[in-house]
Amino acid sequence: MQDANNVNSWANWVEEAISKNRIKYYEYNHFCNIKEIGTGSFGRVLQANWKNTQKHLALKSLANVNQTIIKEIVDELKLHREADFYKNVIHFYGITSYNKENQNDNSEVYLLVMEYTDSKENYNSLTWNRKFDLASQLSCLNEKETMHRNLHSKNGLVHQNTIKLTDFGFEKRVAYDDPKKFNLKKFTLNEKNDIYNTGVLLWEISSDRPPSKGKSTSNLIAHIQKGFRETPIPDTPTVYVDLFTKCWNKEPDNRPSIYQVVSKLKDLKNKQINNNFRVMVDEIVNLSNKIEDNVDEEEKQNILNYLNNHNVTSQEIYNWSLDNQTHSNSIVLLGDFNYLGIAISVNKNKAFELYQNATNLGNIIAHYNLGCCYKYGNGVDKDHNKAFNIFKKSAEKVYSKGVNYLGYCYKYGLGTSVNKKKAFELYQKAANLGNTFGIVNLANCYFNGIGTNADDEMAFKLHQKAANLGNTYGMINLGSCYKTGIGINVDKNKAFELFQKAANLGNINGIINLGNCYRHGIGISVDEEKAFELYQKAADLGNTFGIINLGVCYQNGIGTSIDTQKAFELYQKAANLDDVDGINYLGYCYRNGVGTDVDKQKAFELHQKAVNLGNWEFQ
Repeated sequence: MQDANNVNSWANWVEEAISKNRIKYYEYNHFCNIKEIGTGSFGRVLQANWKNTQKHLALKSLANVNQTIIKEIVDELKLHREADFYKNVIHFYGITSYNKENQNDNSEVYLLVMEYTDSKENYNSLTWNRKFDLASQLSCLNEKETMHRNLHSKNGLVHQNTIKLTDFGFEKRVAYDDPKKFNLKKFTLNEKNDIYNTGVLLWEISSDRPPSKGKSTSNLIAHIQKGFRETPIPDTPTVYVDLFTKCWNKEPDNRPSIYQVVSKLKDLKNKQINNNFRVMVDEIVNLSNKIEDNVDEEEKQNILNYLNNHNVTSQEIYNWSLDNQTHSNSIVLLGDFNYLGIAISVNKNKAFELYQNATNLGNIIAHYNLGCCYKYGNGVDKDHNKAFNIFKKSAEKVYSKGVNYLGYCYKYGLGTSVNKKKAFELYQKAANLGNTFGIVNLANCYFNGIGTNADDEMAFKLHQKAANLGNTYGMINLGSCYKTGIGINVDKNKAFELFQKAANLGNINGIINLGNCYRHGIGISVDEEKAFELYQKAADLGNTFGIINLGVCYQNGIGTSIDTQKAFELYQKAANLDDVDGINYLGYCYRNGVGTDVDKQKAFELHQKAVNLGNWEFQ
């Protein structure tokens, strides 16, 4: 009889609130895709869509209500109404009800219609930003004189990276209760009770486990009354320990205000961000290799992937670097961003200037980057002599990238006489220092007999080592070994897998080699359209091999319709980039009238230019 009275009391309150437009009513039959997703403080929790929209809502049923629970539900809804405009509070939309004629259990007639959160996260996954967010939420609630009264890790839900508070007064947990509650017959809630809750939760966040685990309620109350508190976990920052210890002081008046908690967490957050960004800057500047003049897009993608994996935008790290110019790697990073066009337009003159500034501060990475600028003429006139001298100084400081590039200078005679034995020794030194490009170059020395005797098996082992260390050029060269049987038995399937892996990591040469596999059926069925797509992708990234192969596709109708004029334009584009093969293909077009009028004189001049530049074999 009493239960029936309770239900009627609750129903009457709801009906009155609906009739006076204090609460919005939703017709239950307008919900669809209803499914149970869990249980809440007073019954089942359902997920549903409203009128076939994509918007998800949570329907919280209310079972086994009594007079005390009814009062708490009413108070809960009032609190939600007061705090509903805060982004960190689960929104209460209204009430719906089952069809009473089809419901045997009248206690579950009404359901609360709430905002749906797409996930739950516990204490062990909260970051410093979220700790600050949680304290900020409490600050907003306290500012409105609205106490959460029930703060613990289970009622902090996470929706699209935003913490949402729910269940203001439901589901009490003794471990989070203010000790004063157990000692006073008349206990009045105030903001200091939320501060105690905050202290327990801050400890919980740092410990990755719930408080008072394994203790019974009666024993826990006795322990808390005697002053029991959780023990700080080793390596927890001292300032953080001091904060949560003050929050759970037995005397409410000795606890900090929520604004003091927010301020302290903000300081901790800023210090954490500062440290994290400093580490990220140091790691990013070491990602840049500048070993070729045509890999800017790959380097750019590597940096963007790194930032994405660390949930940081390029603008955030760029702004931090601008504000931290005393950290020389920050200057290098700004140079890289100007060089590659990240968070700012490409400006290689500015990049050179920034590398020079960082070099003046003694930054060895910036000094190496200056050498690359002189080598390729980026942001400064090309000067192989200066490049050589910079790489030499860099190598003397045992900087592995400088050692590797000094080997390159001796191999090709850039700024010095050709000395292949010296090149071999330097590549070997760079490889011993762990430089993966040094390992790749050393492998090429063994393959081609540069400065040492040719040794295919050693070349294979070194390419394999570089590939295993994540070097995409090592992967491509290892794929070539499997493709042609260099130091290993032919395995075209393995070759295809390696080219595909390098391509997926953004290596343009990997993309081209993968295109060749699809074009010629190497380790995969012939798919000329796929080959065309891959060549197009490489060409769009500015790679001359991709541009030329795309021209071949248009010239011969490989994966696309024949278009000799388009082929001519692509060969001309590659030739304008001083690509020897592009120049030769353009000469072929003039000699045979492919996409243009026959011009034998022009053809001769182009072939002569290719010879003068060095007519290297087209890969």
